Amino acid sequence: MKGNYSGFMYFICAVSAMGGLLFGYDWVVIGGAVKFYEQFFGIAGSPVLQGLATSTALLGCMLGAMTAGSLSDRYGRRKLLIASAVLFTFSAVMTGAVDSFTLFCIARVIGGVGIGIASALSPMYIAEVSPASKRGTLVSLNQMTIVLGILAAQIANWAIARPDVAGAVDPWNISMGWRWMFWAETVPAAAFLVMSFFIPESPRWSACKQRRDDALKVLERIGGREYAGSELGNIERSLSEEGRQPKSGLRTLLSRRYSRILLLGVVVAIFQQWCGTNVIFIYSQDVFAGAGYSVSEAFLNIVVTGVANVVFTIIALYTVDRWGRRPLMLTGSLGLAVIYLVLGTCFHFEVKGAIMIVLTVAAIACYAMTLGPVTWVLLSEIFPNRIRGVAMAVCTFALWLGSCTLTFAFPSMNKALGCSGSFWIYSLICFAGLLFFLKRCPETSGRSLEELENELIVK
Repeated sequence: MKGNYSGFMYFICAVSAMGGLLFGYDWVVIGGAVKFYEQFFGIAGSPVLQGLATSTALLGCMLGAMTAGSLSDRYGRRKLLIASAVLFTFSAVMTGAVDSFTLFCIARVIGGVGIGIASALSPMYIAEVSPASKRGTLVSLNQMTIVLGILAAQIANWAIARPDVAGAVDPWNISMGWRWMFWAETVPAAAFLVMSFFIPESPRWSACKQRRDDALKVLERIGGREYAGSELGNIERSLSEEGRQPKSGLRTLLSRRYSRILLLGVVVAIFQQWCGTNVIFIYSQDVFAGAGYSVSEAFLNIVVTGVANVVFTIIALYTVDRWGRRPLMLTGSLGLAVIYLVLGTCFHFEVKGAIMIVLTVAAIACYAMTLGPVTWVLLSEIFPNRIRGVAMAVCTFALWLGSCTLTFAFPSMNKALGCSGSFWIYSLICFAGLLFFLKRCPETSGRSLEELENELIVK
């Protein structure tokens, strides 16, 4: 149903998407701090401990994602978003304050739990308050804030890190620089915490809990009385098919009825990580060092990639509803497969200089326009109301499991195979993803969540 939608709708979506901004910052800030805290903690010579340091947050992500679904189904989406803001703030302060590697890892796990909750809840909340005609763009707003968070972390790292001294890392970077990189997160974290108290509960969650008046009130503020009546009617008809308060746990999700969309969701989630682009963000210094750049030059190049990430995500905001989800997933898979094949070949023949920056930016641009935002859009809309919370939790858990294995494995894989072998492997993964999406990925744009439920689930 088309209509005139209020500024209130955009406000609550923007606040919810701030979870994505903190997710992006917290996830990538470690890429700038890594070379400094590794020397501070004395782990620079151990690939295992290096992988542990960068992947502990991802363990927290899996824990947060695993619990977000059931807790949000029980207590509501809004309360869980507030909880994630608290965790982000605490983790940012603690990570920069500790002197023990063990406490550092614990602080990163706490921040990871916040990421896991926000990554599951922010796109789901936005999807549940968005009209069908705006849903792709508004859920992509979550990806937009993620890349803004990534860029903010990259700029903060660049601004905070002092230049090399006589070819060596400035000692201040090792003692204090990495701490300020983490502490800088407290500003957006506190803002998210305050603003999250001003958003309402999801109207679809309220309807599931038989809080009809609450749901109707929020829907009226979003699109007016006519829109509210139509949307609430669709929601209630969807819920009435299987009872007003059906069980919606993991056992229900794993039933044959939902097997097709669960497989799609899990593969989409894992593929977004295993496609390899996130290695460029987390291990960017290693990638650019392999291309012949110094630490100082690498930081500037990292900011360039962050700007490209933002620019092409903005383009995605205008294409995800116009071009559709399926064409963008296919384009992203094929584009990255080709780019990584060329990039790996350049590393193999030890090509240096600007061409490596161009290829890296091309990979990030391709990802930012396609797999980055479309993954969150698909995950937020392919599952029915009654299982959306637990389904998003499972898929987000799968996403962070994929990210954890990718992040933990890269230092060892890069040491054994070099950047060339690593990117060739990512190219093969992208080709495999292309074949899967050709067969399995549906088009979901322009349909209400309730219409998609009727089309996608096994009757």
